[in-house]
Amino acid sequence: MELIARIAQVIVPVFLVVGIGYVYARRQKPDMNAFNRMVLDVLSPLLVYTALAGKEFRLREHLALLAGGALVILASGLVAWIVSRAARTQPRTLVPVVMFSNCGNMGLPLALLAFGPEGFGAAVALFSISNLLHFSLGSRITSSEASTRELLLSPLMLSSALGFASAWSGVRPPDMLFTGMKLLGEAMVPLMLFALGVRLTQLRRRDVPRGLLGAFARPLVGLAVAVPLAWALRLDGMARAQLILFGALPPAVMQFLLAERYQQEPERVAAMILLGNALAVVFVPFGLALAL
Repeated sequence: MELIARIAQVIVPVFLVVGIGYVYARRQKPDMNAFNRMVLDVLSPLLVYTALAGKEFRLREHLALLAGGALVILASGLVAWIVSRAARTQPRTLVPVVMFSNCGNMGLPLALLAFGPEGFGAAVALFSISNLLHFSLGSRITSSEASTRELLLSPLMLSSALGFASAWSGVRPPDMLFTGMKLLGEAMVPLMLFALGVRLTQLRRRDVPRGLLGAFARPLVGLAVAVPLAWALRLDGMARAQLILFGALPPAVMQFLLAERYQQEPERVAAMILLGNALAVVFVPFGLALAL
């Protein structure tokens, strides 16, 4: 009962905010274009930088976890390639969906509720590592014509580089400026969940059959890789729990933007991502049960 109560304390607030976003979008049909641009250009970079550069985040203590996160992504991609060949699905469509999890919209709020402020920096670091691989290797898998240089010079990636540099060197802005940056960045945590609820209104019944493979493969493959990897890397406590939760997350919303940009079956990718995030109500509690 205690474990169930702990899981409920983590997931109920998360899915409540997602549900509010869903209900609001069904009634109001908001235009999310300006919001998405603001998140990518301002809120996400500030959140990433302040979490990584904060005094409570110690980079050296999380190197094994970050290595584990990178290995989960790469190993999941290898398994996904095998699955795509067996299922006769285009690897450029399925592999990135399985490789990259929604460690931003869903992963960061979950980590904040599950592990508190002391574990939030590590979750942001995993998010940054995932973005680095997604905007480089992931974009090239999606399309051979992807402009990796353009993606790596985005505000989100630059803020990640600056955040890791501050975490390593201890050099950061004065507290009065840093506090304002942190205040604005942290506003993104509930807004990401609200936006995820808005996106789920786009899921249609006809999308379910073509989205099933990626929706189930992402958390199942992620957990199958993350659980033994946490043991192999001798992670324990919060680090072990963070890696397992990272593996259980649904597909990354960002992959739809890449699939749409490079016309790599965007409708099918959208179905996988939307259905996968809807199924998070099943797989996230399961991942938390394994992690906590």
